[in-house]
Amino acid sequence: MKENKSSGRQGKVILFPGMMERLLNEAKVLAENQHYEEAIELFEQALELGEGDEISLSVFAYSLYEAKNFERAKQVCEELLAIGPNMYFEVMELYLTICMQLRQFKQVEKIIESLFDEELIPDNETEKFERLKNLNAHIAENQESQLETTVLDDDDETGSFELNAGEFLRLPVQEQLLKIHELTEKNVRPFAAEIKAIIESQGIHPFILSLLLILLVEQEVNMNINVAKFDEVRQVNPVHLPLPTKLPQYEEVASIIMEQLVQEPSTLEFVQHLMAKHSIVLYPFEWAYFGSEDIALSYINFVKSMFGEASETDDEAAVFLQNLEKISDLQE
Repeated sequence: MKENKSSGRQGKVILFPGMMERLLNEAKVLAENQHYEEAIELFEQALELGEGDEISLSVFAYSLYEAKNFERAKQVCEELLAIGPNMYFEVMELYLTICMQLRQFKQVEKIIESLFDEELIPDNETEKFERLKNLNAHIAENQESQLETTVLDDDDETGSFELNAGEFLRLPVQEQLLKIHELTEKNVRPFAAEIKAIIESQGIHPFILSLLLILLVEQEVNMNINVAKFDEVRQVNPVHLPLPTKLPQYEEVASIIMEQLVQEPSTLEFVQHLMAKHSIVLYPFEWAYFGSEDIALSYINFVKSMFGEASETDDEAAVFLQNLEKISDLQE
């Protein structure tokens, strides 16, 4: 009889008074002491007994994030956001960070746009979230472009395309970009003189200047060009210029960053994207005023601040990177 009674209870949970609260409290203590795996186990047990409160769910989501269980962490954040927590913005920051870890960059961009529309972002966080939105948009765009297959028509290299330096310089920056995009599919040699004139013009946007110079480098156009940007002037010949990511300091900085972030692939991807974009803004120059280690550390801190993992610094290198980011967004 005793054996039958005990077997009848198998698989059932005996709910003692206060058990859920005790499990949640123990889980929070474990999380505070960075024992995230053990904390997660207790949180899961407690939440089988009932619905968790805002604080418990927040700690649970953070523990899952620290344990790199991003899918479950995202789910818990969504449950938490659905109940309208008092710490809504803090939970949303964690949610966005988790989405970035899951490489859901387009979703992050759209959420941040909604936060701006609903005026939910504090004034002191506006610049940071604007940068974060733009960065996610850029990476999402790159993801989409990598999935597209581009078919080039080699039968008509120039077609009806025309390029006049004076007319080009009067165009808004976004239209200049479209014009350059058309050029990427053509033999640029017939337009080399006009491209040189544009590059050497005063007031040309540094990003536009670089893109045109890269076109000449890629097609090995042999001509001398005077390049002026960021208070530097240099005469270059595209035939002898490496591409931005092949320049000496870029490779050195990239190597340092790779070594530092080998265990953090999501952060590494963001840093690499920023570096590549900024190297175009600077091209054909580099971060010459700063040492490679300083630049590498500044990039890591710059991106980690977006993940809420480090404080933004105000040193010269960090300010320089922030200015490069503003320029690379091509906002007039």
